[in-house]
Amino acid sequence: MLRAIEGLKIKPDIIMIDALKLDIDVPQISIIKGDDLSVSIGAASIIAKVERDLYMQKASIQYPLYNFAQNKGYGTKEHIEAIKKYGPCEIHRGTFIRNIIG
Repeated sequence: MLRAIEGLKIKPDIIMIDALKLDIDVPQISIIKGDDLSVSIGAASIIAKVERDLYMQKASIQYPLYNFAQNKGYGTKEHIEAIKKYGPCEIHRGTFIRNIIG
């Protein structure tokens, strides 16, 4: 989310986010369970999930060993086993990998 905001051509006056504050110089409204309480945050969450799922579908072609088309990058048993067997690929997030392989 931080990269998306930093990539905007126009700096927003304020942002609404779900739970966590971002380390960015933009005023923020942080709402716990924001996707349930705000139509804007809820819509953004849906759009982000759909976009990520499409991205993972495409990544599955480049990285077939991880079966991203099915697991969408989530920590399923099969996905974790693939990471342990083949190691992480370049699209695996560092925080996700640290939790799996230490």
